[in-house]
Amino acid sequence: MSSSSLTVQGLAKRYGDFVALAPTDLVVADGEFLTLLGPSGSGKTTLLSLLAGLVPPDEGVVRIGAQDVTYAPPYERDIGVVFQNYALFPHMTIAENIAFPLKMRKIPEAEAKKRAQEALEMVHLPHIAGRYPRELSGGQQQRVALARCMVYKPSIILMDEPLGALDKKLREHMQLEIKHLHRELGTTVVYVTHDQEEAMTMSDRICLMNSGRIEQLGTPADLYFRPRTLFVADFLGESNLLPASLGTRLGDEAEIRLGSAGIPGRALANGLDLPPGSPVRVMVRPQNLSIARPSGDETAVMGRVSDVMVTGSLTKVYMQPLDDALPPLVAAFATRNEAEAIRIDDVMALSWDSRDAVVIADRGPAAMPATTAKAA
Repeated sequence: MSSSSLTVQGLAKRYGDFVALAPTDLVVADGEFLTLLGPSGSGKTTLLSLLAGLVPPDEGVVRIGAQDVTYAPPYERDIGVVFQNYALFPHMTIAENIAFPLKMRKIPEAEAKKRAQEALEMVHLPHIAGRYPRELSGGQQQRVALARCMVYKPSIILMDEPLGALDKKLREHMQLEIKHLHRELGTTVVYVTHDQEEAMTMSDRICLMNSGRIEQLGTPADLYFRPRTLFVADFLGESNLLPASLGTRLGDEAEIRLGSAGIPGRALANGLDLPPGSPVRVMVRPQNLSIARPSGDETAVMGRVSDVMVTGSLTKVYMQPLDDALPPLVAAFATRNEAEAIRIDDVMALSWDSRDAVVIADRGPAAMPATTAKAA
């Protein structure tokens, strides 16, 4: 295993009776960009702090490559950390700020200056070496913080909400900058955010956390289109979650019966192992619904349009199913003549292909334990 890979086994942290992080297993591959995503209090920052050595674990092991660093201090871990508040020294010039980690490692002054300038060029700020942090914008300060982190070439970079203080336009620009730097350097990155769009845009894989546990780990597409739990389906993007009963397995699909009327259909089984008749939810994303009569591979729900919203390129249609046991549905269509013709109180059918719907257990995880997720 490369020295830039990261392995966590049974890592846990408690504060009195509060479980900040339940025993957790995680493997981050060499050169991977992994995002820890979740709401406030989900455990993502606690996990990052344990990886950085900022707090000691109550149990478990942290390895960088083959080296056990569970109780090693931060400066012995070959890890760089970037925080939301930048943590730049106000009395030092930008060049001195960037060179500071090299000074602590007793790198000769001439070499430190050279590497600091190279780091500034890497973040496209070669002209500000003599300025002070107070003279820079928020985006420039964040780039300097990145340069300081990268100047000593750590094997792993940890980022804790690094773009949280920036406005939307600048944040999106910095997302592209960080992705570019990651591709250029090939460094292993563990990135913390509560912003789902940021996680979907930047990550090789996402580790979605909830209440101190891993809910699901996988590619952005895995979590978005194949969520394993109701929390994942609801947290990432907009979703329709329909109550149903589980029928017979048909390969990687399962028969379903929707609502009190038992509307027949099929959906991807999503690794679910429950007996027929079990209560489940069927998740369909709004963009996967269409206005059409169902064919052999489609499921349809009749209802009455309750609202229509044109948001520019998309038209959202809200429909109350005629079966009162089903919740309101939302569909998203490209704005065009067909979508523009829909009116409130229209009675219509929304349908979806069986490959665009997934079955989720009505409670808890659908397949894998919530506390354990490993790289393939």
